[in-house]
Amino acid sequence: MPSNAFITGAASGIGRATAQLFAQRGWRVGLADRDAEGVAALAAELGEERAMACPCDVTNPASLQRTLDQFCGPGGALELLVNNAGLLHIGPFEEMPPAAHRELIEVNARGVVEVLLAAFPALARARGAVVNLSSASACYGSPDYATYSASKMFVRGLSEALDIEWRRHGIRVACIMPAFVSTPMIEGWRSNAMDRLGVQLRPEDVAEVIWKAAHGRRLTWHVGWRYRALRALSEPLPAGVKRTMMRWVSGYPGRTG
Repeated sequence: MPSNAFITGAASGIGRATAQLFAQRGWRVGLADRDAEGVAALAAELGEERAMACPCDVTNPASLQRTLDQFCGPGGALELLVNNAGLLHIGPFEEMPPAAHRELIEVNARGVVEVLLAAFPALARARGAVVNLSSASACYGSPDYATYSASKMFVRGLSEALDIEWRRHGIRVACIMPAFVSTPMIEGWRSNAMDRLGVQLRPEDVAEVIWKAAHGRRLTWHVGWRYRALRALSEPLPAGVKRTMMRWVSGYPGRTG
């Protein structure tokens, strides 16, 4: 029997590339996404022996439970959960519509919690692994990404805590922190940080790191050489210097008035 991997946000971008990689390497993948047509098309591409379309909403516990039960079977086991579903809104905090802030928190933070709660029994039966998708913006609050950045800090903190808590159930937890990735999620968005750091990663690059994290022992996985270099240089620096670097990256001036 192949191992099972349930992947949220699987219709496009990182989730799609991850599903393709795991299916190619012999896993059976559950393709979870609000885009029912997208996951159906991917499931047809990968084949019914390797993939199952699992249309659902990560913020809807009933929808999640139904699709997980269908994928794992009653009392079934889940070897891997890839908590990838998320969305992006960019802009000055006070200029973003309140609905955009709420949506970021609802999907990027609450959605991760709902998936973890729904998947826990099946993960515990398999003594499986969780890979949560955070972001490079979780290392320091990112101007123009304030609520998005905070939502990814939430994912990072949750991962760190559960990696300790869930070891008693035999469940490993990892956290992936990629820099900018060329996915449909960033199409139409621009920012100074994006222009200065560049969009260097492909979804396939992140999928390979997810594969390593699923089979590894490390908690945190940073993705992207520019981001890793910047982090290595800035980590020992005082907080004030880090703040100055972030201000430069984001293009924001110093204090006025």
